[in-house]
Amino acid sequence: MATAKKSCAKTGGVRFSEQSHHAASSHVHFDEKLHDSVVMVTPEDDGNFMVKVGFLKTQHRYEIIFTLPKVPSLGKDVCPAPVPSPHLRITNLAPQPDGGLRVTCEYMAQQEGVLCEEVLLLSETTEHVCVKVKLHTRVMGHIP
Repeated sequence: MATAKKSCAKTGGVRFSEQSHHAASSHVHFDEKLHDSVVMVTPEDDGNFMVKVGFLKTQHRYEIIFTLPKVPSLGKDVCPAPVPSPHLRITNLAPQPDGGLRVTCEYMAQQEGVLCEEVLLLSETTEHVCVKVKLHTRVMGHIP
Protein backbone atom coordinates (compact mmCIF):
# COMPACT_ATOMS: atom_id res chain seq x y z
CA MET A 1 0.00 0.00 0.00
CA ALA A 2 1.41 3.37 -1.01
CA THR A 3 1.44 6.05 1.63
CA ALA A 4 -0.09 9.36 0.69
CA LYS A 5 2.13 12.38 1.05
CA LYS A 6 0.64 14.93 3.45
CA SER A 7 -0.05 18.18 1.65
CA CYS A 8 -1.47 21.56 2.51
CA ALA A 9 -3.83 23.43 0.27
CA LYS A 10 -4.34 27.16 0.62
CA THR A 11 -8.02 27.28 -0.12
CA GLY A 12 -11.03 29.18 1.07
CA GLY A 13 -11.36 32.29 3.14
CA VAL A 14 -12.69 34.03 6.19
CA ARG A 15 -14.69 37.23 6.44
CA PHE A 16 -16.86 39.06 8.93
CA SER A 17 -20.31 37.55 8.59
CA GLU A 18 -21.85 41.01 8.19
CA GLN A 19 -20.10 41.40 4.81
CA SER A 20 -21.81 40.67 1.54
CA HIS A 21 -22.08 36.98 0.75
CA HIS A 22 -21.37 37.75 -2.92
CA ALA A 23 -17.68 38.59 -2.40
CA ALA A 24 -16.05 35.16 -2.34
CA SER A 25 -12.70 35.94 -0.75
CA SER A 26 -9.71 33.75 -0.10
CA HIS A 27 -8.29 35.76 2.77
CA VAL A 28 -9.19 37.15 6.18
CA HIS A 29 -9.69 40.91 6.03
CA PHE A 30 -9.30 43.30 8.95
CA ASP A 31 -8.38 46.95 9.13
CA GLU A 32 -5.06 48.35 7.89
CA LYS A 33 -3.20 47.38 11.08
CA LEU A 34 -3.40 43.63 10.45
CA HIS A 35 -2.20 41.47 7.59
CA ASP A 36 -4.44 39.15 5.60
CA SER A 37 -4.57 35.53 6.64
CA VAL A 38 -5.02 32.41 4.52
CA VAL A 39 -7.11 29.33 5.31
CA MET A 40 -5.09 26.10 4.93
CA VAL A 41 -6.71 22.67 4.59
CA THR A 42 -4.50 19.70 5.45
CA PRO A 43 -5.59 16.06 5.07
CA GLU A 44 -4.63 13.95 8.09
CA ASP A 45 -3.41 10.35 8.04
CA ASP A 46 -6.70 9.07 9.50
CA GLY A 47 -8.82 10.52 6.65
CA ASN A 48 -9.94 13.58 8.61
CA PHE A 49 -8.96 17.20 7.93
CA MET A 50 -7.23 20.04 9.75
CA VAL A 51 -8.28 23.55 8.73
CA LYS A 52 -5.95 26.28 9.96
CA VAL A 53 -7.18 29.84 10.09
CA GLY A 54 -4.85 32.74 10.76
CA PHE A 55 -5.35 35.55 13.22
CA LEU A 56 -8.87 36.50 14.29
CA LYS A 57 -10.14 39.03 16.83
CA THR A 58 -12.03 38.12 20.00
CA GLN A 59 -15.74 38.91 20.15
CA HIS A 60 -16.08 38.92 16.35
CA ARG A 61 -18.22 36.62 14.21
CA TYR A 62 -16.60 35.26 11.04
CA GLU A 63 -17.76 33.39 7.99
CA ILE A 64 -15.13 30.80 7.08
CA ILE A 65 -15.19 29.19 3.64
CA PHE A 66 -12.94 26.34 2.58
CA THR A 67 -12.96 23.44 0.14
CA LEU A 68 -12.25 19.85 1.11
CA PRO A 69 -10.92 17.47 -1.54
CA LYS A 70 -13.04 14.56 -2.72
CA VAL A 71 -13.79 11.98 0.00
CA PRO A 72 -15.21 8.95 -1.86
CA SER A 73 -16.47 7.23 1.31
CA LEU A 74 -18.81 10.16 2.08
CA GLY A 75 -20.56 9.97 -1.25
CA LYS A 76 -22.34 12.92 -2.85
CA ASP A 77 -24.98 13.52 -0.17
CA VAL A 78 -23.29 15.00 2.89
CA CYS A 79 -24.72 16.78 5.93
CA PRO A 80 -23.27 18.22 9.15
CA ALA A 81 -23.69 16.10 12.28
CA PRO A 82 -26.34 17.52 14.61
CA VAL A 83 -23.80 18.26 17.34
CA PRO A 84 -24.38 21.74 18.73
CA SER A 85 -21.35 23.94 19.17
CA PRO A 86 -21.73 27.38 20.73
CA HIS A 87 -18.89 28.81 18.63
CA LEU A 88 -18.88 26.98 15.27
CA ARG A 89 -21.69 25.92 12.97
CA ILE A 90 -21.86 24.84 9.34
CA THR A 91 -24.18 27.07 7.32
CA ASN A 92 -23.74 25.51 3.87
CA LEU A 93 -22.26 22.47 2.13
CA ALA A 94 -21.89 22.58 -1.65
CA PRO A 95 -20.53 19.77 -3.85
CA GLN A 96 -17.86 20.96 -6.29
CA PRO A 97 -17.44 19.84 -9.93
CA ASP A 98 -14.13 18.09 -9.07
CA GLY A 99 -15.84 16.01 -6.37
CA GLY A 100 -14.67 18.20 -3.50
CA LEU A 101 -16.92 19.86 -0.96
CA ARG A 102 -17.15 23.61 -0.33
CA VAL A 103 -17.87 24.20 3.37
CA THR A 104 -19.22 27.48 4.71
CA CYS A 105 -19.37 27.92 8.46
CA GLU A 106 -19.86 30.65 11.00
CA TYR A 107 -17.38 31.04 13.84
CA MET A 108 -17.62 33.25 16.91
CA ALA A 109 -14.18 33.98 18.35
CA GLN A 110 -14.89 34.09 22.11
CA GLN A 111 -11.50 33.99 23.81
CA GLU A 112 -7.82 34.60 23.15
CA GLY A 113 -5.39 31.84 22.26
CA VAL A 114 -4.90 28.97 19.84
CA LEU A 115 -8.29 27.29 19.77
CA CYS A 116 -9.62 24.09 18.21
CA GLU A 117 -13.26 23.43 17.27
CA GLU A 118 -14.54 20.30 15.56
CA VAL A 119 -17.41 19.51 13.21
CA LEU A 120 -18.42 16.16 11.74
CA LEU A 121 -19.60 15.64 8.19
CA LEU A 122 -21.88 12.64 7.72
CA SER A 123 -22.75 10.61 4.65
CA GLU A 124 -26.50 10.62 4.03
CA THR A 125 -26.27 7.43 1.96
CA THR A 126 -23.79 5.27 3.89
CA GLU A 127 -24.39 4.58 7.57
CA HIS A 128 -21.52 5.12 10.06
CA VAL A 129 -19.37 7.07 7.59
CA CYS A 130 -18.15 10.45 8.77
CA VAL A 131 -15.24 12.85 8.42
CA LYS A 132 -14.00 15.06 11.24
CA VAL A 133 -12.92 18.59 10.43
CA LYS A 134 -10.81 20.31 13.09
CA LEU A 135 -10.72 24.08 12.85
CA HIS A 136 -7.62 25.65 14.43
CA THR A 137 -7.69 29.40 14.96
CA ARG A 138 -5.39 31.97 16.49
CA VAL A 139 -7.52 34.51 18.32
CA MET A 140 -6.11 37.81 19.50
CA GLY A 141 -7.52 40.10 22.15
CA HIS A 142 -8.33 43.77 21.74
CA ILE A 143 -5.90 45.69 19.52
CA PRO A 144 -5.68 49.44 20.26
